[in-house]
Amino acid sequence: MKRYLIPTLLVFTAGQLLASDQIPAPAQNRPIAITGATIYPVSGPAISDGVIVFDKGKITAVGKEVQIPSGATTIDARGKRVYPGLITAYSNIGLTEVGSVRGTNDINETGRINPNVRAEVSVNPESEIIPVTRANGIATALVAPGGGTIAGRSAFMMLDGWTWEDMVLKAPVAMHVSWPRKTLARAWWMQQSEEEQRAEREKSQVALRSAFDDARAYMVAREADRARWVSRHKSDLRWDAMIPVFKRELPVIVEADEIQQIEAAVAWADRENLRLIIWGGLDAWRVAELLKSRDIPVIVQGTHRQPSRRFDAYDDPFTLPAKLHEAGIRFCMAGGDASNERNLPYQAATAAAYGLPKEEALKSITLYPAQILGVADRIGSLEAGKDATLIITDGDPLEIPTQIERMFIQGRDVDLTSRHTVLYEKYKTKYGRRSP
Repeated sequence: MKRYLIPTLLVFTAGQLLASDQIPAPAQNRPIAITGATIYPVSGPAISDGVIVFDKGKITAVGKEVQIPSGATTIDARGKRVYPGLITAYSNIGLTEVGSVRGTNDINETGRINPNVRAEVSVNPESEIIPVTRANGIATALVAPGGGTIAGRSAFMMLDGWTWEDMVLKAPVAMHVSWPRKTLARAWWMQQSEEEQRAEREKSQVALRSAFDDARAYMVAREADRARWVSRHKSDLRWDAMIPVFKRELPVIVEADEIQQIEAAVAWADRENLRLIIWGGLDAWRVAELLKSRDIPVIVQGTHRQPSRRFDAYDDPFTLPAKLHEAGIRFCMAGGDASNERNLPYQAATAAAYGLPKEEALKSITLYPAQILGVADRIGSLEAGKDATLIITDGDPLEIPTQIERMFIQGRDVDLTSRHTVLYEKYKTKYGRRSP
C-alpha cells in the first residue's frame, strides 16, 4: 500500500507576518531618579535643572530640591527635557494592521447596534504599528471601535504589554455613536443615490432612538426586579452595557463634523440626559456658544485634513483648535488613523503655527485628553502620585528634528526600537558599504 505525503498549506495574515518581535518592558524594581533635565510638568511651569523620582510605577517627587532615595538608579539628563507621555485621544491602533488586508482589520463589528462591544479585547499587542507610534513619544491611546450606529465601548490602553490585559489603563471609557449625516454626499465615489442616502439616514436615526428607548426600559425593569428580589427579565448584554450611560457614569462620544450633526447630537443628548463628547468637530467653532453653554468637550480629529466644503477656507482644520481655545471650549487632539498616529505631535504643532498658544498645543495631547476622558488622576502631567508615564527628549516634542530618547510607562523602561529604526539601520549598512 502506497502512502502519499499531502503538503499542508500554511496561511498567515499580514498582521502575523509583521508581528513585533519586541519584548515588553519588565516592571520597575527599584527607584529611578532623572536629574539635571528641564522638566515640563504641563500642569505647572517648567522646572530647569530639575529632578523627578519614581518608584513602583508611581511618581514620588518632582522639583529642584528633591532627595534621591538610596539605591536608586540615577539617569543624568543634563541638556535634555522630560515631558509626560503623549496621549492620543481617539485611535484604532491595535485594531488594524494593514488597511487593505481584511484579515488584519478588527475595527468594525457587524450589525448596527453593538453597545456591548469592548475594544480592549481585540487589541493586538503584537502590532508593528504600536512600536512605531511609541517611538515618537505617544505612550497611551484611547482605542475606539467603529461600525454601525452604536459601535461599542472604548478603552484607554498603554502602548506596551504582553497581553491586552497588561495594556489596559482604564476600561470602559466611553460609548461610541456615529451620528447620521444631515447633508447628502454628491461626490463621484458615492454609490448610493440621494434617495438611498435619505433612507439610510432615517433608518439610522430610528435604530438609535429605538435602541435607547429599549435600553432605558430594560434598565427600569431590571431595577424593579432587584428591588423585589425577583428575576423576571433575562439579562441582555447589549442593554446592560447601556446602564452606565444612563446613569451618566460613562460619556457618549458622538462622531459629528457638520453643524447640523452637532446641533442634532446636542439636542439628543439633552433629551436623553447624557454626558456628551464630540469627536471630529470640524464645524464645532461655528456652534461654539451651544457647546460652551453645556460644557461639551471636543476631540479634534487632527489638523492634517481637508476642509469639508469647497468654499471653506483652506486653513479651517489648522485653525480649529485656536478657535475652540478662544471660545473657551474644552478640547484635545487625536490622530484617529493608526498608521499615522506617530504624527500626532506634528498635528498639534500645526495648530500652534496657526494661532493656538504653544503651551495649549502641548496640553492638547497630554493634560487635556486625560481630563476630558477621565484619567487625569493617572496620566497627562508630571505630579507626585501619578503614573510614571513620561518621556526624555533632546528638544521640543512638537518639532520634527526632536528625538525621543527614553520612555517610561508606569515606571517600565520601554524599548523604543521599531520596524522603522530596524530598516534604517539595515539600509544604512547596505548603502554605507558603497564607495562614493
